[in-house]
Amino acid sequence: MKHVKLNSISLKAHKTLNEPWIHQVIADDPSILGLGDVVVKDRERLHAGAGRLDMLLQDAEGIGRYEVEIQLGPTDPSHIIRTIEYWDIERKRYPQYDHTAVIIAEEITSRFLNVIGLFNGSIPLIALQMRALQVGGDVALQFTKVVDVLQRGLVDEDEPVNVIVTRADWEKKANPKSVALADKVLELSKPFANKIELSYNKYYIGFKVDGKAINFATLKPQSASMLLEIALPKTEETDAMITGQGLETLTYDKTFSRYRIRLTATELAKHQNFIFDLLKLAYERRMAS
Repeated sequence: MKHVKLNSISLKAHKTLNEPWIHQVIADDPSILGLGDVVVKDRERLHAGAGRLDMLLQDAEGIGRYEVEIQLGPTDPSHIIRTIEYWDIERKRYPQYDHTAVIIAEEITSRFLNVIGLFNGSIPLIALQMRALQVGGDVALQFTKVVDVLQRGLVDEDEPVNVIVTRADWEKKANPKSVALADKVLELSKPFANKIELSYNKYYIGFKVDGKAINFATLKPQSASMLLEIALPKTEETDAMITGQGLETLTYDKTFSRYRIRLTATELAKHQNFIFDLLKLAYERRMAS
C-alpha cells in the first residue's frame, strides 16, 4: 500500500473554501465534529445586540444543545467572548436544555488554550481545532478536540463528610418502604462486591466496599419509589437494553455519567436480573478505573 502525503490548506487564505462552505459541510454531516449524534437546529441565529451565532446543534434526544462558533485562522479574544456570550444567551433563554459552548478554529494558540482552560472550570466548553486537507482533487475537514467539557469527580470519593445522616433521617425524608428498596439493591450487589454496605449521605444513599466509598451507583428514595442512578457511559446499546425492559428513566446525567431509573418494589422484583447485570457492569468499570 502506497503512502500518500496529505497537504494542509489554509482556509483563512483560501478564496472559495470560506465560512459558508464550512457551515454547509458541517450541516450536511454534523457527526464530523465528534460531538455525538447531533442535528443542526439553526444557522446564523440572530441574537439582538450580540450578532449571529454560527450554528446551533442539538443532540438527537433533544436534551443537549451546542452553541458553535467558527473562526478561520487562529482564535482571538473576541472569538472566545462571542462564543461564551452566545452560550449564555441561549442557556438563559432555553434553560430546559443542557448547553455547551463550542469554539472551532484553525489554530488554537497556547495563550488562548490557557484562557479557555480557565473558563472550562465553570463553563461547559469544547474547543475543536480544524484542519483542511487536500485529498487528490478534493478537500477533507478534520476536527480535533483540544479542550473537552470538564469531567466532575466521582460522587463522594474526595468530599469530607460534614453532615452526619442516618437511615432514620432518610426514612423520615422519604418513607421506610422506599428506603427498604435500597436494601434490596444492596442484596443484589453482594454477589460481586465483597464487604459492601450502604452509606447514608445528605442527598443520596451510596455504597462502601470494605469501608471505602465506591459509588458505582447511588440511591435516592422518594415518597413512593426510588431513583437508582447507575454510573455507566451513555451508549446506544445500553439505551436499547433499558428501553427494552420498559423501565421508567429520567434524563441521562451528563455531569456524572449516570443512567437514572425510577423503581418501585414491583418493578425492582420484576427486573432484578437486569438491574443486577447493570450494577455488576458499573461496579467492575468503577473498580477498573
